[in-house]
Amino acid sequence: MPSLEDELFPSTPGKFKIDRGHNINRQFHRCFASTSTMFIWALFLIALTASYLSFQSFVDSGNRYFTASWGGIQWEKQIRNSAKTNRPGGMSVLVTGAAGFIGSHVSLALKKRGDGVVGLDNFNNYYDPSLKKARQSLLHSQAILVVEGDLNDVKLMAKLFDLVAFTHVMHLAAQAGVRYAMENPSSYVHSNIAGLVTLLETCKSANPQPAIVWASSSSVYGLNDKVPFSELDRTDQPASLYAATKKAGEEITHTYNHIYGLAITGLRFFTVYGPWGRPDMAYFSFTRNILQGKTITIYRGKNKADLARDFTYIDDIVKGCLGSLDTSGRSTGSGGKKRGPAPYRNFNLGNTTPVKVPTLVNILEKHLRVKAKRKIVEMPGNGDVPYTHANISLARREFGALA
Repeated sequence: MPSLEDELFPSTPGKFKIDRGHNINRQFHRCFASTSTMFIWALFLIALTASYLSFQSFVDSGNRYFTASWGGIQWEKQIRNSAKTNRPGGMSVLVTGAAGFIGSHVSLALKKRGDGVVGLDNFNNYYDPSLKKARQSLLHSQAILVVEGDLNDVKLMAKLFDLVAFTHVMHLAAQAGVRYAMENPSSYVHSNIAGLVTLLETCKSANPQPAIVWASSSSVYGLNDKVPFSELDRTDQPASLYAATKKAGEEITHTYNHIYGLAITGLRFFTVYGPWGRPDMAYFSFTRNILQGKTITIYRGKNKADLARDFTYIDDIVKGCLGSLDTSGRSTGSGGKKRGPAPYRNFNLGNTTPVKVPTLVNILEKHLRVKAKRKIVEMPGNGDVPYTHANISLARREFGALA
């Protein structure tokens, strides 16, 4: 479709017929015969150029307005419809990172039981955005709207809370990945710290304030050598920038709970796997390379110890997320002013049975019926930790998750 500029300033030859007759040429020669006339023409051309640039600015502004990914009466109606609850006492939940792996599963589970859900995702290109778009389509088929936008867009966040009195926020948006932090550290600060603060600022000013459940990470346990990891263990030795941003998130959320009365629950996820999972996870990359006949790299820790991960199935993580929402308690502030203490909690969500990486490869070989080409190397200093192992007794006691 031609732009407004193209319609008014066509460039295709032949749209205007110019009479190039003898009389016209003679008039032009006369017109340019004197210096004063040339000066007048110069002023005319300057004025014409200025007018065109002003028009171009108008067109660009118009294009930015009409291509905005949110706003308008129809969009507002979709937001409200998506947030409607379909069960007595149902929640109205804003799910950030809704087009992500965990976010899409949690959104579907909430909608299935009758809660209202509005999703938010920035569809970044950390991995192929087409996978996120496919998850978005899946959510759309279940009447869940996923808004494309950034947590740091203050106006967008304010608009969402103006349209819907969210009872809860499920904050799953984050820049994931341990090793990628060495390539693009600013993306972790932008999403995991600045984005979190923008969300908390919006929530503390809301009336009523929602309860917040958010994704921390098992990576906060860092270089701890005591296993299994317990919520009472120290978390001040991060091994990666990703872990450091999640640890910072726990300190930031504690501050907002203390000052503004926000009810906040942090969930320390242990390696999550399952359908619609992230393609950067080891079980995906191993599978792809094994099928393609490529060599897979398997790291070993100190003294040739095998690395191990507490792999946790997505359905168990969803149970923990919903259990956290159901038991979150209420925020006690209003319009940014605290009226009393509010719940502040952190929970491990894991499988409690770590699997060694070579064992994972054995399982893949069995089901793929293909022998893997293995390359064993010492673990580099890229932020990975040698093992993860969850103690989930607190989560079981509080809301029965993963029982």
